[in-house]
Amino acid sequence: MTARTDSTGTLEIGVLVYPGAQSAAVHGLTDLFRVANRVAAELGAGDLPPLRVSHWQVDAHGHLQVIHDSQPQASHQVRALVIPPSLESVPAAPLLERHRAQLLQWHGQGTVLASVCIGVFFIAASGLLDGRGACTHWNYAQALAERFPKVRVEAGQPLLDDGDIMTSAGLMAWTELGLRLLERFLGATLARETARYLAVEPMATALPGAQFNPRLDHGDEAVLKVQHWLQGNGVLEASLATMASCAGLEQRTFLRRFRAATGLRPTEYCQQVRVGRACRLLEFTRRSVDQIAWGVGYQDPGAFRKVFQRITGLTPSDYRRQFAVAGGCIWGPRKATISSLRDSAAQRLGNLPQVPYRSYE
Repeated sequence: MTARTDSTGTLEIGVLVYPGAQSAAVHGLTDLFRVANRVAAELGAGDLPPLRVSHWQVDAHGHLQVIHDSQPQASHQVRALVIPPSLESVPAAPLLERHRAQLLQWHGQGTVLASVCIGVFFIAASGLLDGRGACTHWNYAQALAERFPKVRVEAGQPLLDDGDIMTSAGLMAWTELGLRLLERFLGATLARETARYLAVEPMATALPGAQFNPRLDHGDEAVLKVQHWLQGNGVLEASLATMASCAGLEQRTFLRRFRAATGLRPTEYCQQVRVGRACRLLEFTRRSVDQIAWGVGYQDPGAFRKVFQRITGLTPSDYRRQFAVAGGCIWGPRKATISSLRDSAAQRLGNLPQVPYRSYE
């Protein structure tokens, strides 16, 4: 595959360093991407750009500044910014507010925001997750749902890739998140071989359609605005007229620029977003196929089934039989209890001792 790079010929991944950030995650991600560069060289993958890892910290004036750069260059084009977990309590409101404007600006420029565990609180505080799904450690699911009630907390998922925003659950989930970023930007082969080199569990390869990785770094602000709207809840009511209006463009101009920027027609893009969300609902909820079809924007469940099978190669029912996760829960219409989250986690992890829930509010 051909990866898009910045003007320096590298592919830059940023890591946010904030007070209390877990050092193991910050440096572990840095090492993981360094290993990936070494594995790529050993594989003779000369067509893949080297990964560049930068660490960012908010200065006294509220601006993000670089405090580490694995390949120092004058300019930066961060493709993804990872917000690591913390071994301390949920970040206080002033700390979240200090990072809000910068995260909004980077997201608006096409940077993918990715969080581990309670790093999700930084993204939630920016408002970017309002009306959208996100996951975090089960111990913090209730705090996230109560503090940011507009966020749909999908506590049963270990990692949720929603295109422009990625969230993961456990304290050590930075390993899987790092591998997922490798797969997304540099391909499944490098991600799998890096996992093998590190002797960690390789990721399961997602079926086509179950994981949609849209182009976000194309530089067309009007198209990016529509993409962000679609990744929110806009896809439920998307039409050519509404998308063109969102972009502030005439319809023919919008069609041309959208396809040039994303490589897809708007209808194809919407289908990918809808099917990707349907896959998550089939895996982690017990809603009927018809309910899921309506929930992702299809008025005709029959049309949904045809599109789903064309993109994934499976019917929705077959997909659920193969990939449904027992014990999945979503904070929202079927709000789970902390005890059910804990019991589900204990069952998956071999009935580990129960840890009382601690509220940090």
